[in-house]
Amino acid sequence: MSGKIKTPSMLQSLLPLAVLILLLTLNVKFFRDDTLSGANQIALILAAAVAGIIAVALGHKWLDIRDKVIKGIGTAMPAILILFLIGSLAGTWMISGVVPMLIYYGLEILHPKIFLFASVFICSLVSVSTGSSWSTVATIGVALLGIGKALGFNEAMIAGAIISGAYFGDKMSPLSDTTNLAPAVAGTDLFTHVRYMVITTGPSWIITLIIFLFIGFLRDHTDSATSAAAVQAAIKAKFNITPVLLIVPAMLIYIIVKKVPPLPSLLAGTLLGALCAVIFQPHILQEVAATDGSYLKQAYIAVTKTMFGSVAVTTGDASVDELMKTKGMAGMLNTVWLIICAMVFGGIMEASGMLKTITGKLMRFVHNAGTLVGSTVATCLFFNVTASDQYLAIVVPGRMFAKKFRDMGFKPELLSRTLEDSGTVTSVLVPWNTCGATQSSVLGVSTWAYAPYCFFNIISPFMSVFIASMNIKIRRYTPEEHAKALEAADLEDREIIIDRGVE
Repeated sequence: MSGKIKTPSMLQSLLPLAVLILLLTLNVKFFRDDTLSGANQIALILAAAVAGIIAVALGHKWLDIRDKVIKGIGTAMPAILILFLIGSLAGTWMISGVVPMLIYYGLEILHPKIFLFASVFICSLVSVSTGSSWSTVATIGVALLGIGKALGFNEAMIAGAIISGAYFGDKMSPLSDTTNLAPAVAGTDLFTHVRYMVITTGPSWIITLIIFLFIGFLRDHTDSATSAAAVQAAIKAKFNITPVLLIVPAMLIYIIVKKVPPLPSLLAGTLLGALCAVIFQPHILQEVAATDGSYLKQAYIAVTKTMFGSVAVTTGDASVDELMKTKGMAGMLNTVWLIICAMVFGGIMEASGMLKTITGKLMRFVHNAGTLVGSTVATCLFFNVTASDQYLAIVVPGRMFAKKFRDMGFKPELLSRTLEDSGTVTSVLVPWNTCGATQSSVLGVSTWAYAPYCFFNIISPFMSVFIASMNIKIRRYTPEEHAKALEAADLEDREIIIDRGVE
């Protein structure tokens, strides 16, 4: 063997992806809603094995591929740790009465006809305030899911409304990591980026609100009042419901708004929930602990069990009992397993150059603003499917297309907007993506089930392409600005070459 590394062909690059799609299709057919328990993980590993064999045949060293895979798993660790803390937060918020309280009062104020509309709006507001779709879904989203189920709504539809609102806020908030990442990659500033996104994001959000409002008014709500009253009665009979518990979500939102990082924020929210459980729900803790001894001992056992494992609070009402179940950190293990397997697949595909080969072919179809934006959108979606990470779906296409946008005379905010319109919002629609896997676990609804109802996430990439194709407010350089931009880019490229030569 000469040691020379060959560039993968298009056929070679598509083969692992074809294997993955085939296996995932079989999993849906044979395992139905239980694909997350291991079937999809095996599919990703087998597809990764095919990619690995091709990569070695092309001349790549296995140790180099392995290092790339390990690096990819390392980038996913913050998401994994956040996932574990979300599991524990959900547990303490349940036994403390925070989630039951939000459901109880939510049923008082949210009319069934406007519930879905209100869910999108509320999640949008919270997510803009916090900058985090994950925190929004894990807190207010879980409560809204309980309210919606009590009102008789399909859980997939409710999840779609929650995610639509949460990802609108994540996309538009200056506090969001992706909202800061996209302009940094494209080469523009944060507030120019946010203002420019309004052109595509605003119509997508308004259309989403109209759709959910339309669904709410068309639906028959005859039994909703009776169902809501029964749920409220069951909750009040089991939990000490008090407005004081509102302090917990309010404090968490305040902490996040103050730009405290996600991990300490979620830990603080978990501990606040545990404290409220000890103060307000001693009978629940005694029931969960299921042991004799002092209250201090029972409280410690119950809180700890809730943070790490499955806990079910029985109310005597079967429909309400379904809402009062949590799985703790242990309930997130299948999702963590999925994320790790996805990182293995994505790492091998990237290390072998297969992702670069596939996306490079898209450049052939770029002729104007519409086709350029369309190619970028397709590439971001492709990376969300193959690399299984929204950050990679923003960074890699951003680097790939930056020169093309600049050479064609488009300002960088067009690129940054396109990255957000596609890379950020479509990540949650892919079951094995870190975002899709996480939200599915948190809400207890499969990605395949809720994805058709994530109208904002579906509309956004199409809106981005449509606006660009119609040439609506497309920002271009003036001839003088374009010349300066090209000159600056050329200088930067030369400096990089010199630096590498010195090394």
